[in-house]
Amino acid sequence: MSRPSVLQARGIRVRRGGAQVLEVPSLDLRAGEVLALMGPNGAGKSTLMLTLAGLLQPAEGTLHFHGTDLSARAEREVFRRRITMVFQDPLLFDATVAENIATGLRLRGLPKSERLPRVQEWAGRLGLGNLLDRSAKHLSGGEAQRTALARAFVLQPEILFLDEPFSSLDAPTREELIGDLGRLLAETETTAVIATHDQGKAARLAHRLAVMREGRIVQLGGLREVMNHPEDPFVASFMGMETLLKGQVVTCQDGLVSLRLRKVLGDREVQAIGEAQPGQTVLIGVRPEHVALSLQTDISSSVRNAFPGAVTKVIPRGPFYKIELDCGFFLTAFVTAQSLSELELQPGRAVVASFKATAVHLIRKEGLEPEV
Repeated sequence: MSRPSVLQARGIRVRRGGAQVLEVPSLDLRAGEVLALMGPNGAGKSTLMLTLAGLLQPAEGTLHFHGTDLSARAEREVFRRRITMVFQDPLLFDATVAENIATGLRLRGLPKSERLPRVQEWAGRLGLGNLLDRSAKHLSGGEAQRTALARAFVLQPEILFLDEPFSSLDAPTREELIGDLGRLLAETETTAVIATHDQGKAARLAHRLAVMREGRIVQLGGLREVMNHPEDPFVASFMGMETLLKGQVVTCQDGLVSLRLRKVLGDREVQAIGEAQPGQTVLIGVRPEHVALSLQTDISSSVRNAFPGAVTKVIPRGPFYKIELDCGFFLTAFVTAQSLSELELQPGRAVVASFKATAVHLIRKEGLEPEV
């Protein structure tokens, strides 16, 4: 059952200095969902977020909150009291943690007798219970951001907007805070929009992703859909599908597509699951986590794609290593530290790279000119 829409954006256009910087024909925010706005710097994530929050007036288009048009100033003021925002910089006042958390409640005229229990509740839920009397000037980065989140949640917002809220934190603090935020969003069923360029954050928090480029949403969908079925090369590359190859369909029978790779060394064919027409030129995408490396040439029969090659580069990636390969074409794979050691992977090492037909994704089937 689909969730009802809370906020609807229609025909949104934002201009800056005479140039159009944002164009969103249609976007619905659903009740209780977390929507991640993703894209590189300058993609328009923050501009879209500020527009959805009613803090930036578009040159064209409308916003509707539960069906109410927010074009009138009075309606926007009511809307703003039902949302709140957390920025990358916590923007805390020179006051205690308790006073900072209570800021919004005080501005809304809530009596002190009602403010105090709510402040204590949210301080406790965000691990700040023993810091209420501490000056905000003496907080660590993680404590400051927790205070900003408590200040937001204590208002019981219907929509929470978060603009790159963890970018300035160290990795362990960031991971812990993301986990706590995800838990609180689920417990309170708060609708949220988070702007980020980090797909790892989006994967842990979001129900849907909106990938942006040059002020436009180029793909909107669930995490697995966007990661595994990107609609164009930009989305594929941004979401970590580094191996992108051009191929020409040789045959397509019972959903199994045979493709001949173009402009690569040697005669290479790839098997994929999908639908395409013989002679059609398509883009082929393979995620690095779906590529297995072996020193054996005897590969399981369930693996339809196996290519001998050589390691060209080994790049540390947190708990994993990215292996770049020359298989007559460029290919990447992720391996663990254990696999790196057992296979003795280093530049020049001969290996066999394999991946299943189900791991191959056909991207942008239309609009590519056939090669002759």
